[in-house]
Parts: sequence; C-alpha cells; structure tokens
Amino acid sequence: MLPYELFIAFRYLFSKKSHNVINIISMISVIGVAVTTMALVCTLSVYNGFQGLVADLFTGFDPELKVTPAKGAFMDINDKRLRALQHSKDIAVLTPVMEGQALVIAGQEQVAVTLKGVDDNYIEQSNIADALYGETEGVPNLHIADILEYGIPGIQLCSKLSIGINSVDPLQIYAPKQGERVNMANPTSSFNHDELQMSGVVFSVHQNKYDANYILCSLGFAQRIFDQRGRISAMEIKLAKGGSRSNIEALLGEDFIVQDRYEQQEDVFRIMKIEKLLTYAFLCFILIVACLNIIGTLSMLMIEKKKDVCTLSNLGATAGQIRRIFFYEGQLITIAGAVVGLITGVLLCLGQQHYGWIRMGQSEGSFIIDAYPIIVNPLDILVIFATVISVGSLSVYLSVKRF
Repeated sequence: MLPYELFIAFRYLFSKKSHNVINIISMISVIGVAVTTMALVCTLSVYNGFQGLVADLFTGFDPELKVTPAKGAFMDINDKRLRALQHSKDIAVLTPVMEGQALVIAGQEQVAVTLKGVDDNYIEQSNIADALYGETEGVPNLHIADILEYGIPGIQLCSKLSIGINSVDPLQIYAPKQGERVNMANPTSSFNHDELQMSGVVFSVHQNKYDANYILCSLGFAQRIFDQRGRISAMEIKLAKGGSRSNIEALLGEDFIVQDRYEQQEDVFRIMKIEKLLTYAFLCFILIVACLNIIGTLSMLMIEKKKDVCTLSNLGATAGQIRRIFFYEGQLITIAGAVVGLITGVLLCLGQQHYGWIRMGQSEGSFIIDAYPIIVNPLDILVIFATVISVGSLSVYLSVKRF
C-alpha cells in the first residue's frame, strides 16, 4: 500500500490546479528534464558510435594482441618464452614483426616512413586483405626467395611520393646502420640501402597515422635493412576461440608487455573518453538549469495548497510528513521527465542506427561513413538515469527543506 504522502503527491501531479499556469509550469518542468535526458542519451551514444568506428578502422592494421619487450626496442625471435607461444592453445595465429624508421626515395620525392616487416602468415592474423586496393587479386607475396622484395605502401604515402600502384621503378629504402655516426663526407655509407618493388596494391585503413606513413614488407627485408637479423620488435597475435590473454601474460612473464587494440591506441581512446566526459559534464549543467523549473513548480504548488496543508496539520500531519508530500511531488516530476527522455532518446538512437536520418555530408562518399554512427550503451543509460534522479532529488530537497 502506498504511503499517504505519495498518494497525495500523485493526486497533486495529475489533478487540475486552480491556476492553469501551475499546470503549464509543471509540464515545462517535465519537458525540460526529458529534453536534457534525451540529449544526454543521444550525445553519449554518438561518442560511443565514433569510438566503435575508430576501433573498427584500427582493426584492419592493429593486431588483436601485441607482445613487445618491457625494456629495449627489440627481442630475440628464438627466446624460449616466445617459442612457447607457438604451442599455446590460446593462440590461433602468431606473427613476428620487425618495425622501424626508414627513408624512402622515389624519383625526386623522399619521405621518412615506418617500415613494417611481417611474416608470411600476416594475412591470416590481420584483416589487411579488406584494406587492399589495386589490380592484383588477393594479397601478393612480399618476397620471392631472396631475389625480389615487394612493398605495400599506404595510399596517402603513394600520393606523397607521386607514384602509382603499378610503378615499375623500385622504391629506394635507406636505414641508418646500427652504432655508426653519419659520415658527412659520404653520408650514404652510414646507411643500409635496398630496394622494394611495387606490389600492385596499396592499403587504406582510413587512418592518417598508417595510410600516410607505413610500408608493409617481408620480415627478412626489414631485419636486414635494420641490422637486426634473428630479432623482432613485436609479436602479433590472433587469439583462438575462447583464448585467454591472461594465460599468454602468465606464459611470457614480466619481461614482455601484452596490449590489446585499445591499449595500442591508448592516446586516441583516452582523448575520446575525455571529450565524452566533458560533454557529459556540460550537459549536466544544462540539466541543473532544467531542474530549477521544478523548484519554481513546487514553490507555486505550495502556495496554492496552503488550505490543504492547514487541513492536514489539523488532522495531525507533522511538518516532515507535509514536506515529504511535496518532495515526492518533485520526485515524480523528475522521474516522469527522466523516463520520457530515456525512451525518446533510445528510440531516436535506434532510428538513426537503422535509417541514418542525420547524414555526415551532402553526398554519399564524402566521409568514411554516410551517417552519424550510434551505439547505445546500457551502462550509459543507467548512469544518465542515476544522474537525472540525483540532480532532481537535490533540487527538490533544497526547495522543500525550508517549508
């Protein structure tokens, strides 16, 4: 059975007031809370959508798990702990990688790049096949024995170098020799030099970090040009179904660092989280302003119900019980606004997901995606509901405590 204070609050909420303006202000209070709640749901869902989009884009290049040395830049490929990974049931594909900085020269153009040497099973471990563009079908071999070495540059890097995907002129690759100073009399003697043939394809993962700076090549080529034969900079892992990261970390010990895709791009996702948090805080300030309407509503309602208050006092109601009536009244307004806002926000987000009402540009193909991405996170819904109720309760409490 409902407490009589809550029952009276329900009657006050839905009954017609003697002054119509109080009904209007009550409705405005509900709408204000609902609109702000809806804005919170939609805005945070858009941030979730962009975060998911970025994660999907990085999926084409970043491995599911990446193992790097805790100290130094390189590790021995024959380390017994790394070799033990080959027999782990948690791993589906294991790819040794050598990555480093080099200078590439094509004609009159020269660009500092990141050269990434990968093993032949790289196609099985990554999603790079979905990011390749060109006339060659499938993924080309990156080397033919030790005779010819091929490279797959990013699409923006090709533009920087002013070369096409079918260029017959090889790319000239230079990397500094280990432990040597640059000989100013003959600078080229201080660099290892080799050539990469164009493979007929380029990759595009829609991330400037990779598309404008990376060249994929064979593992052997990268080890030779960086003077790191028998060594690698990372081990990239595709987990088996049901595979556990913790088992891999336990197998490797503290001398190695294991990172997932989010940790590999920690700076990017940290910035996105900060932006989301700041937006949430800004909308909370707007929510506080919206809740001020509730204070006005309750103040006018208290004035109108003075006769009812006197009657309840004569019947034995205490001041605390009367305050609870108006506190419940304010809570009902807050809950009504929160529920309406959450339902409306979720419906708008689902509509955007399925129909793409709000477009990214005037024409298709202007951006990576045509419509704003949306991901509704149940945890966000709970946080928003808790925030609205908390802010509303505080506003109501401050309004009725002096009654």
